[in-house]
Amino acid sequence: MIMVFYFTRSSVNSSAYTIYMGKDKYENEDLIKHGWPEDIWFHVDKLSSAHVYLRLHKGENIEDIPKEVLMDCAHLVKANSIEGCKMNNVNKTADMDVGQIGFHRQKDVKIVTVEKKVNEIVSRLEKTKVERFPDLAA
Repeated sequence: MIMVFYFTRSSVNSSAYTIYMGKDKYENEDLIKHGWPEDIWFHVDKLSSAHVYLRLHKGENIEDIPKEVLMDCAHLVKANSIEGCKMNNVNKTADMDVGQIGFHRQKDVKIVTVEKKVNEIVSRLEKTKVERFPDLAA
């Protein structure tokens, strides 16, 4: 059974966002397989890191994400250059290692730079952290 960490991010201009991530590369593998096409995927560019996912609100696209929500996701991954894209751009083939992915369209990948890690952001999100064991295939 897979364990997923869920975080809640309130936003001034819209309802709360759900952010989630796996515990390790094996859970990342299940999240890749069962992610929703409209989810936004975050990962450190060119390094091994956590996979963090942002569940968009109905009708939203990647350009609609409030900057503070985007930065929260980036801080959860790592204080570095962050890749992000919609799940339907994440490509997984049988020859890839566990947790490894590629992209269908590199031009659809967005890069976010976190100049300096802000511990208060991660601490605030950690206070909303909940562990669940969802049936991702359902």
